[in-house]
Amino acid sequence: QLQLVESGGGLVQPGGSLRLSCAASGSALHYYAIGWFRQAPGKEREGISCISNNGGSTNYADSVKGRFTISRDNAKNTVYLQMNSLGPEDTAVYYCAAPRYAVCDSRWPSAYAYAFWGQGTQVTVSS
Repeated sequence: QLQLVESGGGLVQPGGSLRLSCAASGSALHYYAIGWFRQAPGKEREGISCISNNGGSTNYADSVKGRFTISRDNAKNTVYLQMNSLGPEDTAVYYCAAPRYAVCDSRWPSAYAYAFWGQGTQVTVSS
């Protein structure tokens, strides 16, 4: 059973950067695509990025395109989300998740497409 643990969240000033990590255990990460989601208070969970199992394909929501970069190191069983130019609108709990397949197809922004979830890490952007 794949288990995912996020880390790297925290408090950052507007315009700052953070790098989130998603560490996998229980199964080899290279079998799975990985998606990043976020959920702000009172809002639905939003799919923001996805990376295929070998890193060859990535997808981004318009809300983060050009500011966030997803990457992975399968040797370390870890996926990263580099977040730059952060603004208050990026404040949310961030989750990584894995579907039961290796690619980011058209379903990637939907939480229903994912079978395995981490517990989330809080990102707060505030001065």
